[in-house]
Amino acid sequence: MVIMNKQQSSVQIVHPGSFEAENHWYPKALNATLHPMVNFFLNLSEIRIIERYCHLHPGVDRDALESLLRHKPKYFKWGGADLINVATEKGKREMVVIENNSCPSGQKSMPLMIDHQEMGTYKNLVERTFLPFLKSRKTPTEGELAVIYDKNPMEASGYAAVIAELTGEKVFLTEFKDRGSESPVKFEDGLMHVLDEGEKWHPIRAAFRYVTQKPWNRIPILTKTRILNPIIACLAGGRNKMIAAKAYDIFNADYEGSGLHINTPETIWDVAKAEIPLYVKMFGGQAVIKIPYSNAGQGVFTITSQVELDEFMKLDHPYNQFIVQSLIGNFHWSSKGKKGRLYHVGTVPNLKGQSYVTDIRMMVSGGKDGIAPICIYGRRAAKHLEDHLTDGSESWPMLGTNLSIKREDGGWDSDTNRLMLTDRRDFNKLGLGLDDLIEGFIQTVTSMIAIDNMAKTLMNSKGKFREKLFLSLNNDDQLLSEIRAGNENGLVK
Repeated sequence: MVIMNKQQSSVQIVHPGSFEAENHWYPKALNATLHPMVNFFLNLSEIRIIERYCHLHPGVDRDALESLLRHKPKYFKWGGADLINVATEKGKREMVVIENNSCPSGQKSMPLMIDHQEMGTYKNLVERTFLPFLKSRKTPTEGELAVIYDKNPMEASGYAAVIAELTGEKVFLTEFKDRGSESPVKFEDGLMHVLDEGEKWHPIRAAFRYVTQKPWNRIPILTKTRILNPIIACLAGGRNKMIAAKAYDIFNADYEGSGLHINTPETIWDVAKAEIPLYVKMFGGQAVIKIPYSNAGQGVFTITSQVELDEFMKLDHPYNQFIVQSLIGNFHWSSKGKKGRLYHVGTVPNLKGQSYVTDIRMMVSGGKDGIAPICIYGRRAAKHLEDHLTDGSESWPMLGTNLSIKREDGGWDSDTNRLMLTDRRDFNKLGLGLDDLIEGFIQTVTSMIAIDNMAKTLMNSKGKFREKLFLSLNNDDQLLSEIRAGNENGLVK
């Protein structure tokens, strides 16, 4: 089944008391019962997580882990890591970070933790992260509240309804796909304004953002309006895979002696298009090529044959630099990197003996006590994982898990047939245990902190964007032109 997001006008005013659960969940999630193990995990205290993790990883520095879990993010306050359950050649299981997304989806796929609390984990995130954000001294005292989005109105409207309910204020739910004279969002001297249906502009003191497609091309890095998450979180790795890869390496170097490590595929960055075949050959002919600034499953190419590589090389791309990573597939056709071969554990085999590649999205957010999990869901590939590839095999249907489908008109649909809920029925198929969830949580937290640290590095002591440093890390002319278009108000000097 393909679920199409409900059409709605570009600006709506959401009032307190307007929350209706059926508008903000997929039907299969709204009627599902959360798996007891997942519920148990989400209610684990910090001390129990630390004790269990250190027991299973005796080389981990307990104080370092405790410090990370109590980290209070400055910029990257709300994230969602995409994790895959893999095994090494010797059968050791690991959770590997594919990416950690700023402003992630997930609420509409999360069964209620408590049946009578109908606002579910939407409320948890707003209470833990957004409301304290509102009370910050940096938030202007004058202005309205808004939720801005460019896709996923189901979740965006859920956040708007919960924020309205918890604050007692009206919230402007505003679609923000483009920047220009027809856009319902503008910035004047760093302050966001939204246009209502009566053609009146309203100043916004704080905004909850679900703008995910190149958000830097229309939202300034520096704003007087407080935005969760700010654009610097995206540029530092939350929507920029190039910088994220470097942030992870810096984190791993900093924590080398602590026993803590962000698990990622082997990654080559700053790759020119002409160099790509050389690195694919280095990985044994199997690799993943990524356009660093795309998301929602776009701009990712799995290469397992010369045919797939040739098809990629024929395409025109607007950016100058790419990422090439080792490919994690079946044991018999995964890349052989410096650390050996990783392969997908996959789902528990079905009645036909077929296993599917899956990933897990774990959403977390920062609060006064540190970083905590919010919700979890899984996604599976369209086609089962084959033991051996034939000449005509296409790898993406076996490896691609993202549910988003981009329509020709620029809108988005979702393929919910491949949604794996953490309910009593689907979760068992994932083959995950409590320790896998804990491991996934630690990987999510460490990757989030790595990006937050990078964001802090990219801002100077006066709170200004360090453009020259950014360019030294990510010198891509097209990306730079997009960032400058988003900062055309002259907020970045």
